Amino acid sequence: MADVHATAIVGKGARLGERVKIGPYCIVGDDVELGDDVELVGHVVLDGHTSIGARTSIYPYSSLGQPPQHLKYAGEPSVLRIGTDCVIREQVTMNPGTSFGGMETLVGDNCYFMVGSHVAHDCKVGNNVLFINNATLAGHCQVQDHAILGGLAAVHQWVRIGEYAFVGGLSGVENDVIPYGSVLGNRAYLGGLNIVGLKRHGFNREQIHTMRQAYRLLFSNEGTLMERVEDVAQLFPDHPLVTTVVDFIRADSDRALCTPRSGRGG
Repeated sequence: MADVHATAIVGKGARLGERVKIGPYCIVGDDVELGDDVELVGHVVLDGHTSIGARTSIYPYSSLGQPPQHLKYAGEPSVLRIGTDCVIREQVTMNPGTSFGGMETLVGDNCYFMVGSHVAHDCKVGNNVLFINNATLAGHCQVQDHAILGGLAAVHQWVRIGEYAFVGGLSGVENDVIPYGSVLGNRAYLGGLNIVGLKRHGFNREQIHTMRQAYRLLFSNEGTLMERVEDVAQLFPDHPLVTTVVDFIRADSDRALCTPRSGRGG
């Protein structure tokens, strides 16, 4: 059923879907599961309790499912789950979870990971997410749907990146990024809304105008951040994009919030 190159090593317990292609010098561990039409181009190492969704392609020298880079990891059978239709380019690394973070690392569907990207233990990555070359997540991060991480961006552990957010290249992100926001710098600050991303994803002029109004109110210099959040929630009760941002800010988090350099943020 699978097309396995003569130089590849596939564990006896590995589960291979239909039309799987395993290229030269790949190593697939006993507890790995590959969905239908998965392709390992060559020199790919898959280990641990790792599952790869259908039609995902993995390029040379990627290493997925090796033990997490955590000093307290003690060999617990944690998992790495990667969704369907992903593209994982050269030298990408992803680690399974730990007992300190729910025992699983999750990557959604239709994600694209460029060269040298890293997803650490216990991270949760949504659908349609893009990592540019060498973008990296520390442990326990959350990246929501349609977010983009620029080249060489580094995200601190426990940080949340909201949906449709953009992280500029070379940014060091130590605080949460609101949905639809754009951050840049080291340490990263909120530079405004991700207007280019909103337009590319088909959000209309009225939606973007309303988001700009809400943004200006949220990050003004009057009152505290939470007072401004309540004001925005009352002013835009029926606007789903604004509600997404408000809910994100209200949610429990281990990190502070990325704010504009000119704003007090709180």
